[in-house]
Amino acid sequence: MAKDKVILAYSGGLDTTVIIPWLKENYDYDVIAVCIDLGQGDDWPVIKDRALKTGAAACYVVDAREEYCKEYVWPAVKANCLYEDEYLLGTSTARPLIGKILVEYARQENAVAICHGATGKGNDQVRFELAIKAFAPDLKVIAAWRDSKWTLDSREAEIAYLEERNIPVPMKKASSYSCDENVWHISHEGLELEQTENEPNWKNMLKVTKLPEEAPDQCEYVKIEFEAGEAVAVNDKKLSPLQIVQLLNEIGGRNGIGLVDVVENRMVGMKSRGVYETPGGTILQFAHEQLDHLCLDRDTYHEKQHISLREAELIYDGKWFTTLMEGIMAFQDKIEENVTGWVKLKLYKGTISGAGSYSPYSLYNESIASFATGDLYDHKDAQGFITLYGLPLKVRAMMEQKVGKGQAVIDSASLKKRPVE
Repeated sequence: MAKDKVILAYSGGLDTTVIIPWLKENYDYDVIAVCIDLGQGDDWPVIKDRALKTGAAACYVVDAREEYCKEYVWPAVKANCLYEDEYLLGTSTARPLIGKILVEYARQENAVAICHGATGKGNDQVRFELAIKAFAPDLKVIAAWRDSKWTLDSREAEIAYLEERNIPVPMKKASSYSCDENVWHISHEGLELEQTENEPNWKNMLKVTKLPEEAPDQCEYVKIEFEAGEAVAVNDKKLSPLQIVQLLNEIGGRNGIGLVDVVENRMVGMKSRGVYETPGGTILQFAHEQLDHLCLDRDTYHEKQHISLREAELIYDGKWFTTLMEGIMAFQDKIEENVTGWVKLKLYKGTISGAGSYSPYSLYNESIASFATGDLYDHKDAQGFITLYGLPLKVRAMMEQKVGKGQAVIDSASLKKRPVE
């Protein structure tokens, strides 16, 4: 009789390698390992071979890099999403796609469960499982680290578990940081970062980004073109979303762009400290916001600021596949219809500054903005505007003078005596 199947989110690391035999022994499932390439730079043929040799009945590798950039990164950039002012949501945007792909394989394989190796302290367990619930509420979810049958409480215990079964151990340096890497970013946690008093050991940590002080002494210019809020070209060359991110990572990396050291609030209630490398993403986000300033009117831009803050929270909290998220993204798509044009940026030793922008839909009008009186704006027009705009203040001040109390009385304590010499 054929065994039931479980889909395992497989990275090839120690935890998920241990989970393959653990699932077979504790649940008597056939394990279908699914590897999802989002730009980690891993050797996927080696990882697939490892999964099969460890006991997986099958292993599938999905190149989802382009899909990730187009359908998850681009909406976040279009909305100028930042979590707690600094984090560009590199891990957060990836997890919903991973969860969705796991469900797709579960349906194709007629699996009864999905398993992941996220810990019980982190955000990823929530993100994975919310995505699974959104598409497959009927599937069982096995979170190994929260499972009562999981007794392996340390790296050493996991290694011993594999050695007892004559399974090769996927070795990593015991002194390495805990990293999450994809085409959009690289995160670093652990080691000296666990004490907030410590400066990050940058040279021991960074993978794609130079330290600003080691970046070239000459500035570099980059031009990014957008259509309806989405990047379509870099330096006048049309490229796919993946190609744009990859090229901007190279440009930003060599100029020391996009390094963030932040203590953030996890959704599970604790604070964590991480260092993020997001060189291309930082450039892209900066350029897009410059174009927003050019193309969006005041009310729309200010409303977008409020909504984008909420959208960033939803992404961070794993609520990508919700009705609210759908509505917010529809709002962003609508207001970005005319955010088309180009932005030129100047990069220098970790800094970005604007170097010009253009849009056929620009709301900047030189005739109005100029200090000289133009046809569209007469300085005298402001008199009536200020009279009406300031009417509530004037009425209040008149009332205060009438009752002899408040900041507008003649001898108000709010008004200081200033020197006359």
